[in-house]
Amino acid sequence: METDRNLANVGRKTGISGQNLQHFVSNSTWSGDEVILAVENEVKVHPAFQEAILVLDESAEEKTGKHSAGASRQYNGRLGKIEMSQVGVFLALVTPNVCTWIDGELFIPKNWLEDNSAEQRKKVGLPEGLAYQTKPEIGSALIMRTQERQIPFLAVVMDDLYGRNQDLRQKLHKAEIEYYGDIPADTNVYLEKPQIVYPLTKRGEPSVIPQIIGTAIEVRELRQKNSLQWQTLRLRANERGYLEAKFARIRVWLVYDNEPRQEWLLIRQDAAQITYVLSNAPETIDLEMMAWRKTHRYFIERSNEDAKDEFGWDEFQTRKYLAWKHQLALTILASWFVAETRLDWQERFEKSPELLVQYEVDALPNLSVANVRELLRASMPLPQLSPEDAANLVVNHLVNRTRSRKSRMRHQKDRTNV
Repeated sequence: METDRNLANVGRKTGISGQNLQHFVSNSTWSGDEVILAVENEVKVHPAFQEAILVLDESAEEKTGKHSAGASRQYNGRLGKIEMSQVGVFLALVTPNVCTWIDGELFIPKNWLEDNSAEQRKKVGLPEGLAYQTKPEIGSALIMRTQERQIPFLAVVMDDLYGRNQDLRQKLHKAEIEYYGDIPADTNVYLEKPQIVYPLTKRGEPSVIPQIIGTAIEVRELRQKNSLQWQTLRLRANERGYLEAKFARIRVWLVYDNEPRQEWLLIRQDAAQITYVLSNAPETIDLEMMAWRKTHRYFIERSNEDAKDEFGWDEFQTRKYLAWKHQLALTILASWFVAETRLDWQERFEKSPELLVQYEVDALPNLSVANVRELLRASMPLPQLSPEDAANLVVNHLVNRTRSRKSRMRHQKDRTNV
């Protein structure tokens, strides 16, 4: 199916009761976490993912009302504005050849955790005692969980919502996880090691709050430094030609937990934008390796698009928290199925050198999700409805609409009597 992939239509296409599907997704006690863990156990031993990059990102889905778990008026990056939305934080494991979602959590806004939202929480099945977590805190927990499960990755890449968060960067550094975090252009850094001073109070005792002695500078001002050595790097082939951009880097100082720490400021410049990135990569790492690792963030954007446009994530219409967890597990399962199919295709069908000559290119495309769907259509065709089946579906649809109207009228009557 390519469109209208809600539970009712999936039921009609497959001959399964829509109510059964709704129960399976919204109420059944099967563990989405166990499905995700099973996928991760396969991913982590696959040879193709032994040198992957872990990418942290979020995805927002517009909602028509506030009744879905976690739905609230919040920033929707896809729309570029504040709208009624549901936001998830996700991890993808990425290589230049293949990528797959591996984990995620639903962001629950503060208003859902207030005392006056208790009834709303109960309706959607949010766990009791759920504590508020910011998106960077959720991202940190997901990354640490990935590390604990011994899923191999070389580094973590994240956009500026997460990259600007000092607590997140510090947690990753303490866990010896290499990171590449985008930051805003007005972020302050130090070129010389700042001094941390605890001035004496009026009582003659050292102050609890330290002062930072040093000259701070915004990262955008460093782009014009004559000492920067810019390099134009061609990082990989893509279907539009090549990913190519200018890169430069400089060692800078920041203060973490009242202690100065030196790290890399990586600057990327292309025709569309200038990006500033902080990284705790080793001082000995070469620029091309840093640039190659940082540019893997593109692939989670591709993964998010696949989840929405190809797997039907944005057609998700259930309200309960358990349903969101189940939908995530099924999406991760589908993502891994497609990734495995791509990898199997690459292994079994080596790309012919003659085709490179014939088309005068130096890279051939990999399977797309749409390609995999076409293969599935051939091997697992959806049943064709007989006239009798179609008539029964129409009758069932009309019966369900009648029951829904009766239920709404009963609720309206109950509210009127109150």
